[in-house]
Formats: sequence, structure tokens, C-alpha cells
Amino acid sequence: MPTMVKSRSKSRSNKVKKAGKKFVYFFANGAADGGAQMKQLLGGKGANLAEMTRLGIPVPAGFTITTEACALFYEQGKKWPVGLEEEIEKNLTKLEEAMGAKFGDRENPLLVSVRSGAAVSMPGMMDTVLNLGLNSDVVQGLIIKTENERFAWDAYRRFIQMFGNVVMNIPHEAFEHILQTKKEQLQVKNDVDLNANDLKDVVRQFKKVYQEHTQEEFPADPKVQLAKAINAVFSSWNNTRAIKYRELNDIRGLLGTAVNVQAMVFGNMGETSGTGVCFTRDPSTGENRFYGEFLVNAQGEDVVAGIRTPEPLDGLKSKWPDVYKQLAKIREKLERHYKDMQDMEFTIQEGKLYLLQTRNGKRTAHAAVRVAIEMVKEGLIGKQAAILRVAPSSLDQLLHPCFDPKEKKQKIAKGLPASPGAATGKVVFNAEDAEAWTEKGEPVILVRIETSPEDIGGMHAAKGILTSRGGMTSHAAVVARGMGKCCVAGCGDLRIDYHQKQFRSGETIVKEGDYISLDGTLGEVYLGRVNTIEPELSGDFGKLMRWADEVRKLKVRTNADTPKDAATALKFGAEGIGLCRTEHMFFEGDRITAMREMILSNTKEEREEALQKLLPIQRQDFEQIFEAMDGCPVTIRLLDPPLHEFVPHEQENQQQMARVMGIPVEKVREKVASLHEFNPMLGHRGCRLGISYPEIYDMQTRAIIEAACNMKQKGIRVIPEIMIPLIGTLREFSVLKKDMERIIQTVFEEKETSVAYTIGTMIEIPRAAIVAGNVAQEAQFFSFGTNDLTQMTFGYSRDDAGMFLKDYLEKGILEKDPFQSLDQEGVGALIRWAIEGGRKVRKDLKVGICGEHGGDPSSVEFCHNVGMNYVSCSPYRVPVARLAAAQAALRKKS
Repeated sequence: MPTMVKSRSKSRSNKVKKAGKKFVYFFANGAADGGAQMKQLLGGKGANLAEMTRLGIPVPAGFTITTEACALFYEQGKKWPVGLEEEIEKNLTKLEEAMGAKFGDRENPLLVSVRSGAAVSMPGMMDTVLNLGLNSDVVQGLIIKTENERFAWDAYRRFIQMFGNVVMNIPHEAFEHILQTKKEQLQVKNDVDLNANDLKDVVRQFKKVYQEHTQEEFPADPKVQLAKAINAVFSSWNNTRAIKYRELNDIRGLLGTAVNVQAMVFGNMGETSGTGVCFTRDPSTGENRFYGEFLVNAQGEDVVAGIRTPEPLDGLKSKWPDVYKQLAKIREKLERHYKDMQDMEFTIQEGKLYLLQTRNGKRTAHAAVRVAIEMVKEGLIGKQAAILRVAPSSLDQLLHPCFDPKEKKQKIAKGLPASPGAATGKVVFNAEDAEAWTEKGEPVILVRIETSPEDIGGMHAAKGILTSRGGMTSHAAVVARGMGKCCVAGCGDLRIDYHQKQFRSGETIVKEGDYISLDGTLGEVYLGRVNTIEPELSGDFGKLMRWADEVRKLKVRTNADTPKDAATALKFGAEGIGLCRTEHMFFEGDRITAMREMILSNTKEEREEALQKLLPIQRQDFEQIFEAMDGCPVTIRLLDPPLHEFVPHEQENQQQMARVMGIPVEKVREKVASLHEFNPMLGHRGCRLGISYPEIYDMQTRAIIEAACNMKQKGIRVIPEIMIPLIGTLREFSVLKKDMERIIQTVFEEKETSVAYTIGTMIEIPRAAIVAGNVAQEAQFFSFGTNDLTQMTFGYSRDDAGMFLKDYLEKGILEKDPFQSLDQEGVGALIRWAIEGGRKVRKDLKVGICGEHGGDPSSVEFCHNVGMNYVSCSPYRVPVARLAAAQAALRKKS
């Protein structure tokens, strides 16, 4: 190996070697040092290459450099640990012996690929170099050996381009421009139309570009090439797109990437060779059919990058029936071995099949559910495995609208249905604009000729993705399916002009900012906006949810303020309302006027008069919700926000309020000024309002209990749970509870009936959590308001934390945004303390959570582990919480 890798810090590396660390694992001819169980060390790709080799599947020989070597590479300032170079040399010799060829030899050359492979699949995020080992001398030997001059020069130009781009960071476009110019000069369309002499000239020009950008000649020594490529793959672990992918997919705790060095097999040796990607089942629908694509006379990146639009896998059956039959047998063998849908890459070299990779395939949520259910039917897995097989967060993909079939749609183009769903948005042509427009609240569709890993941020921001090139296994398709984004790929009718920021389809021109709509299920593109309808959940989804409900311990409720929200949540399986926010009811129609009358009142009598106008409105609201939730518990939070939120602050709106209420505008302004607080979220709100103005909570309590009694008389079972917000002391709770019980008993006497009810509190102030044992003397239930509890525990303003949380996440100060996923170390400690303290006093204390964390899978697992009774979340997150609760129960059981 070259001296560039010999300068290193030896202290830690020597310790590693003394501890007997092995950095390189070999596989060839049915034998392998590693196996599928070693993903953390060998990465998913390396572990599966070893496993396939052990299974007798045709895999080109090679070796894997471990993730531990990558970790040490970074720890030692991007230098190799002691012993790695010797192990690589040793295994390179073994590879030469296995392949009967020699690395860098003109007469019988061995070429290799160098690929990344982390423990968790990150398709396209890290780097690959193919055809490594070529130079001006070796290429001549390759021509003689293969008797295929065009193939040799094609392999060489691909190598220079990949090495230049991946290893030396030369822009891909610098090489692509030369290739495109050559095709235009010769008036040909595809790379395969270039002959040997054309490609030889392309190689000459590529080397010139390389020298211009690097100020050095293209390396001729294959071992220098290999060292540089290994360093590049290690370095790609922390490239921008890989970091972004791990961030988006919450991938943490990995050592780094492994490096797989493998003998090259060639799909670009002519009409008897090819390459492809296939799935053991359809990754979009989950249907049990062999699915994939292939290209004749091509290398793997041609399929994945969408450089040419490939043929469906069925075409392989007619073109090379024996190869197809062998591949189909491997499909069955691998799926039965791994007991999961596999994503495989293959190459056919002059009629001989080789497998280059297998991994558990990325799939849509719809496909994940179907595959899990059908594999249980087929006896491959059990029900519990099926429940654990589907990521709860992926269910979001199933719970969003699709296009209304009754809507008139103007179809302007058709492509491939790469990722199902429906999306409408404004057209943008690059990832940066997609992210910027989304931050401003604009829905966008990202339109690209083809996507690349650099587009990952924009793809995540966009509502949908449209490409003019690429197939069902292209980068755009695979990433979109994994994200649950609608995607239409390979839309060849589009003529995209990045410079003009527009695309043309036939006679239609669509410019940046124009609306289009995508149907990822049909692969169709429509001009303008198309209305959507709500999804219906049944069949396989319903069966998976029933299985989940059989094993979960946590109840799942919903946060709902209207009968419509309640009905939606019930459809998704909610078992009650965990948070009904009464303040939202006051903003509808004329109600705000009565609310403002109450705020403007100067005496208790005036306030009570205004509240009498709100009483029948509140009562009717609660009656409708009780009716919708027939027999399910309903937790109603009394008024929580500060009063200033109900009055206008803009001069024009203040004048309008004065006109409506028939009062001088000065009175409005005076009241608004009097309600001003320096920190309103810590000010006059929640139970503090109830203490200052008990008539507000008196009215709300009366409305709740009157509604409950009225519904009972109609034969509807009601379970009201009245929740006092923002308490910090037992005395606050006791004072308010005493007033409420007085009102409740009065209503029972008036109605000559009664209903069972409970009065509890929202634990959202750290002090309340600390003194929860005292509070539980009076409170019959706790509901953790984790949004405010997080805010007050960290001292972060929810409204302002966005200004710095990004920095905290990027620098690793916080692992996750604590407002999205519960901080189990700090906030979680308060929750544990409160539950333990509360249940020491009241053994049957009901405990739940009603913040946004109630729909976050990791937070749901925490709630299960600390013994809560239920979680409550938004209606569309109810199925997510149901599945997460089931998985939490199964994981704790195991």
C-alpha cells in the first residue's frame, strides 16, 4: 500500500491490535468468515454477502473491512489503524487466488469494486467505486483477455468518472458534459451507441478533466487507487447526504460504514450481459410477485441512477430463460432464509448470474402491512413478528388523502408509479428551493430530470417528486417509497429546462410556482390542483390493528375538540378523548363576541351575565362530543390560555371589535393593554384564571355536567373527566375542586339525576410532578401535558426554540427535538417520579399523556414502560400509537 496510509497515531491502534481485533473478513467459494448476524461489525451489505456465500449463492469473492476500522479511522484523524494495511494486503492475495487473476496485472487483470455498507441500509447515501484497478496498461490487457475493445474502454471511462467524482470530489457534471457532447457530435442517444474509439477519446478527455481539477495525473498504481477509494468510502460516512439521511430516519449509535472490496463482474460486456435490481415482492403494493428491472449491456449504476430507463424483469424471462429460472430460485431461497422481502442486485456476465447484494427491501407502508399479513398466512412468520415488522411511523402513509375520483383532472403526462399516494404543490426545480419554499409554508413538488443523493433534503421537504428519467428502482423511487412521498418517475414526455425553470409536456408549459398534482399510484401528472378524499382503512390494515390490539396494554385516546375530530379518531380506533380543549370552541362564529364581553366586564356580575350567553353554546358542544364518543371516556380541559389570546392586537381589528360590540375603541385598547404580560405562557392562565375568576370554571363545569345529564336521559352513556390545567400546588387544585363539586351537586339536584364523573389535573409544571404525591390526595387522574412540561423543564420557549434547536441537534447536544420525541432522561424522570408518588397515595390513579408525544412511537414505548394507562394523540396518529403500544408490550415481554 502507498505511504499515504502509513502516517498514523499508534497508541490507540496498538492497543486495538493487542486486544486481537480483526479488521478484514473474507468470503469466497461457499465459505465466509462472517455471516448475517454480524451486521454491526460488517455492515448490512458485508454481512449479507458473507451469508449468501455460505448459502451457496453465486457471489463474486471479496472481503469486508469492518465498521470498527471506520470508527478508528475517524478517531485517529482519518488515518488507518495499525494492522489494517497488512490485513488488506493478505486478503487481496487471497482474492487473487480465488479469482485466478492478479491485481494490476496486464496479462490477467483483477478489477474490484469498492462499496460502502452500514449496519442499517442507507441506499445511495454513501459512496461506491467500480472497475478499480484499471490503468493505460491494464486496459490493453483487458482488451486482449476479453476480445472486447469497446467493453474495456467503457469500463475505463466509468472508472475514471466514478473515481474522480467519489474520491476526488470532481463534479459529476464535468464528466457528464464531455459524454453528452460526444453523443451530440455523433448524433446518438445512449452511451451504448458509442464505439470503442469514441470511448477511448472520452477516456482521454476524462483524464484531462481529472488533471485540471486535481492538479495531478490520474493514478496508475492500482494499490494507490484502492487506498484512496477505501478512504473515500470511510469519509462518505460523514458526507452531507449521509448525515441528513441518518437524521431524517433517526439512525443513531452506529460505528460507521464497512467497506466491501469485491471482484468485479461485468454487465457491460455486450448483448449476453446485463444488470438489474429485483425485489422478492412488489415494494409498492406488497403483492407476492417477482418484481424488478434490468438493462442489457450495462453496469449497476445505470439502473439505480436512472441514466437509462430499464426493462421490467418479466423481459428477462424471455431473453435469458435459464438465468431467470436461476434468479427465481434464489429469490425463493433468500426470502425463506431471511423471512422478509428482499431487495437484490444482480449482474449477468456473458450468460452467468452473480448476486451482488441482498437486504431487507424498503417498502411503502401499504406494502409493509400486506407483506406482514401474507407472510403469516404463508407460515413464514408469526403474528407477533408481523406486528414488529411494520414501523409505526410509516402508517402515516396510509392515513392521508388520495385524489377524489369524481374530480376533473387535466392529465399532461404519464410516467411510472414509483411511490403511491397523491400530492399537490407548486413546482420547484432544485432541492434548495424545495426546502426554502417549504419553510415559508408553500407546498412544493420537486421536479428533476433525475434525483441524486444530494437532493435528499429537498425530497424530504417536498409533497411529491417528479422525474423525467429513471425506473421503479431508481434513486427517486427508492427514497420516495422509504419516505412515504408520492413519486412519479421516468416521465419521458417531460422536457425539463433548469435554466428557464420550466418544463414542457407536449404543448403545455409549466413554470416554477405553477401548481401540478401527482398520482403516484397511477403514475399520472395533472395540471393545477386536484381535491382529495379521506382514506378508508380495512382489510390487511384492519387485521394488523386487531392483532396489535390483542397484545397492547396501553389504551389509545385522541385529542379532539369537535365531533368531527372525534368521529375521525373513532374510525381510526380511538378509545376515548384524552384532551378536549375548550378554548378552541370560543373562536367559532359569534361565540368570540360573548367571550370578549366577558373579558371586558369589570365586575363578577357582568362576567356572569356574559358567561350565561356562552353556557348553552358550551353545553351543546359537549353534548355533541358525548354523543359522538358514546360510552367512551372524555377528558375535558377547562380554559387554559391567557385572556389576551381572545382579543385583537392590531388597530384595525380593535376598531372592528368596538363596532361589533358598540363600545368606544379606547375601551378595547385599554383592556388589551391591561392584559399584556411579559411572559404570558408563565402568566395569568390555566387554573390561575379559575382562581381569579371562578365564575369561568363554574360555567364550564355546569355546561359539562348538564350536557352529561342530558345525554344520559337520551340513553347515551357518558364518562366525563374534568381536568384542571396548570396546577403547581395541592391547594390550587383543592380550591377549584371544591367549587366544581358544589356546581355539580347543584346540577344533579336540578336535573334530578346524576352521572359518574372524575376530576383530575394536567401535570405540566415541574413542581406539580415533584409534589404529585400530595396532589393525588385530591386528584383522581393525572394527564401529563408534555408540551408545557418539556418547555418548563428545559426552559425552552416552544415558539422560539426553533432558532437554536437545529444547532443543538447538529452538534449532538441533543439527540432528538424534545418537543417531537419525549426527553426520557429529564422530563421522563419527572414523569416517573410523579407516577410513583401519585400511586403511593392513590393506587388506582389513572395516568395518561396528552401532549404531541402521545403519537410518537418512542414516547409511546416510554409511556408503556412507566405504567401509564393511556396515551392521547391527534386523530390521524391513533393507529401509529396503537401499533407502537403493541410493539412496546412485545419488546418488554421478550
